[in-house]
Amino acid sequence: MTRILLVLMLALGAAACSSKGKVREPAKLATIEAPAIKPQTAWSHGAGKGSNGEFGGLRLALEADALFAADTAGRVYAFNPKTGARLWQASTNSRVISGPGVSGDLVLVGTLDAEVIALSRADGKEKWRRSVSSEVMSSPVGNGNVIVARSGDGRVYGLSATKGDRLWLQDRSVPNLTLRGMSTPLVVGNRVYIGFDNGRLAALKLSDGIPEWEQVVAVPSGRTELERLTDVDASLLDNGKEVFAASFGGEVACLDGDTGQVLWRRSIKSYTGFAEAGENIVVTDESGVIWGLDARTGAATWKQETLLNRRLSPPAQYKGWIVIGDFEGYLHWLDPKDGKIVARSREGSDPIRAALVTGDDLLYVMNNTGRIAAVHLK
Repeated sequence: MTRILLVLMLALGAAACSSKGKVREPAKLATIEAPAIKPQTAWSHGAGKGSNGEFGGLRLALEADALFAADTAGRVYAFNPKTGARLWQASTNSRVISGPGVSGDLVLVGTLDAEVIALSRADGKEKWRRSVSSEVMSSPVGNGNVIVARSGDGRVYGLSATKGDRLWLQDRSVPNLTLRGMSTPLVVGNRVYIGFDNGRLAALKLSDGIPEWEQVVAVPSGRTELERLTDVDASLLDNGKEVFAASFGGEVACLDGDTGQVLWRRSIKSYTGFAEAGENIVVTDESGVIWGLDARTGAATWKQETLLNRRLSPPAQYKGWIVIGDFEGYLHWLDPKDGKIVARSREGSDPIRAALVTGDDLLYVMNNTGRIAAVHLK
């Protein structure tokens, strides 16, 4: 735990200061004279105490009939995604720091006390809990049969969805210095992709955890330990053929999902994630620059630089627009063709760190204090 707290302070210092030691002030927002769209709040609801920005593993999870959330007090919630009405609330009596994830009829969370907890998706009743070797800092996920969970000491667990029994284990070394947090495993069919703190991406078989391939996303470089961070902490993206990964060490990479062959790389530092936008992907870098990249080649098609140092959320695609949250509760709406900011809305004044979740008709937002809002376009 000492190592993790040290890393948090170092990472925050890196985000707030330039290479010359000067504080990097957040960009001031320019007025949008004629917004192209009018985002509106359909409903909002509190979901406990949130994360207060301490744990980046807390997120929203949407299924057809429910929207799920959790807080650090150990409560897990299910809401009607159309109305915001609470369907159920459950207490785990544990310090939840990641999730929820949904797998089949289970809602899954991870705890600071090194547990994976599975609740019934229907009513929130506990199905099982399983102890692992260290805190579970990214959301447990699964395919209905196998649950995948990552612990802070570098281990990856494959657990039975029925009782939580351990099916397999992958053990990886963790660098002395890492960013706080881990990317969520990405399950695609019978394969799970995992980005590691050593700058590597691996594809494992869900059934037995055996690696199908492993590839380097970023190689350590620089003179200081902080400069040599290579964590693959950004959310991964799969488009059916390729998988996209980003490292804080300065590389965005596109890899063949079946073989792990690197198709292209681009020098961009990122720890948030991606959004698809037609033939482009959108990614935010560590300084708040938003990039539109050609998914086939990695070539930059546009760059948006007016939101520097605003501590942006991962981008999301909603009804043809790119949406990104920031540290003051704003949602910025971008045209995916050229990156122009076409509208701005606000959901409170607290930071939006969790990934935005897109439904059929609504966009779901959760801020650091646990406020959930559903947004639509009028």
